[in-house]
Amino acid sequence: MHTFQKKDKTVLTMNPFDKIGKQWMLITSGDEDKANTMTASWGGVGVLWGSDVVYIFVRQSRYTKEFIDKTGHFSISFLGEEYRKALQHLGTVSGRDGDKISEAGVSVAYENGIPYIDEAELVLTCTALSATDITMDQMLDAEIEPKWYADGDLHTMYVGKIEEILVR
Repeated sequence: MHTFQKKDKTVLTMNPFDKIGKQWMLITSGDEDKANTMTASWGGVGVLWGSDVVYIFVRQSRYTKEFIDKTGHFSISFLGEEYRKALQHLGTVSGRDGDKISEAGVSVAYENGIPYIDEAELVLTCTALSATDITMDQMLDAEIEPKWYADGDLHTMYVGKIEEILVR
């Protein structure tokens, strides 16, 4: 297990366009008995309903979604570039089919019962505040459906209150 320090939210200095969109993040959820993680590159951070929040998008077919819906919490973990192959593996293999976490060479740790990836440089633990299923009738741009949802596998958007920020 690695050593992390809790940091105040006011010291968070990350560029979300780089961290999320280019470097990618791992969304992890579950409990002490079983957890799952998935790679994501869509989401953001901000303020909503008087709380500092993250918002993430999880396809309805993803195994990780079942864990978020069951537990009501998740983490987002940011790993260094040396874990790029692990991120690719965790984004293409389903946890339903085996232990993809150990196959990727990473491990799960817990902060107040919320699982996260122990090899991360930065972790945000979150409690889900809302879950909104994305539907095609909400789309204002006709190019979104054929480009991103031709297979019909839509996303659920989760808004999560940031509980803790952990930095290595």
